[in-house]
Amino acid sequence: MNTDQLCGLLAEPSRLRTYSAVVLGATTPDQVAGSTGLPTATVGKALQKLIKAGLVTAAPALAADEDAFKNAVRDQRPAWTPLDPDPDRDAVLKAFIRDGRLTHFPTYPDKLRIVLEHVVKSFDPERSYPEREVNETLNHWHPDHAALRRELVDARLLTRTNSIYRRA
Repeated sequence: MNTDQLCGLLAEPSRLRTYSAVVLGATTPDQVAGSTGLPTATVGKALQKLIKAGLVTAAPALAADEDAFKNAVRDQRPAWTPLDPDPDRDAVLKAFIRDGRLTHFPTYPDKLRIVLEHVVKSFDPERSYPEREVNETLNHWHPDHAALRRELVDARLLTRTNSIYRRA
């Protein structure tokens, strides 16, 4: 079951309350009705849907699949593509880059260098770039493109001559 199906199934208040009661220990439809305050017929319909979807099992007593949420999220999580073939460098990049964006600047110089070496790959070493284009590219990485540009120049990964930049 994917997350959309799971949310859709539990979007109905009677099914949500029924599932919650089973999670909290109700093992019969009467116990579910007693703890939720729902009519027995409503509990019966909700249980039918929950059982059919696999969120609740009926035999020998009602039981909830409490791992359904974790499994649904895990199944839909995109596979991690390493940002660097070196596991140590990849671990550093994973700590500072989310969804293709730099979350914050590393404070340790060695880690900053690894991040900067990754970011500078956005630039073709055979091209020259005007400052405006460098800013646009770096803005995709981090909103403070000026600080990022300065770090790249200070690290000698980009060179600057008359506001024209080249990858070193």
